[in-house]
Amino acid sequence: MVRNVIGSVLALAGAAAAVCSPFRAWFGGRQGIDYRVQDLFGGITDAQTEIMSSIVLPYAFAALVTLLGVVLRSRLLVALAGLVVLGFTVLWMVRQGQAAGYLSVGGGLPGLGDGVAAALGGGFLLLLGAVVMRGRAPRVVGFEEPDYDVGPVGPAGYAEDPAGYPPERPAGYPPEGTGPYPWAPGPNDTQRLPAYPPPPPYGSGPRQPRPDPYGAGPAQDPFRDEGRGP
Repeated sequence: MVRNVIGSVLALAGAAAAVCSPFRAWFGGRQGIDYRVQDLFGGITDAQTEIMSSIVLPYAFAALVTLLGVVLRSRLLVALAGLVVLGFTVLWMVRQGQAAGYLSVGGGLPGLGDGVAAALGGGFLLLLGAVVMRGRAPRVVGFEEPDYDVGPVGPAGYAEDPAGYPPERPAGYPPEGTGPYPWAPGPNDTQRLPAYPPPPPYGSGPRQPRPDPYGAGPAQDPFRDEGRGP
């Protein structure tokens, strides 16, 4: 996000510099709007021209491409605009050097003006902005579950087939039943536990008298306490 913002600012600054450059001096005090577009292909002349037919046209086109590239976050469009600006500027310099026989900056002779520097700087800013920009992030398409049309549910609890066929039951699926437990485990489904005898019932019934080991008769209480007496 930050790289896109910085790249967009650089690209817009470069486009603005490129569009404003023809309104400044290009060579010997002559402004860029005084050069026709066809002079770039047929040779530099002293003929005057209108603004819409001057070299402002390719730079305005580059500015529009830059705006489109910034809106779409397209590095390719921004780089294309920078190449257009640099290409037309270098082409003008070649034609001007052929017409004047030289190209110089200062030195007491008519030379290149600040308009050419602005055009070159704008082109390099556009290329720099294209390099800095990160571009659009790849779109991630989320996985969506298909919407299956199940249809009405039959009496057995399964969705009825629209074609009228009964639902297929996978192999090994327990058979259908009508009770709460439609199927029971087989003899080999679980491990049997060892059988233990049932526990004795709670209590042992009525208490029986114990036989007297000393030969007490039936008249004596066998459960009496010997320490307490009769």
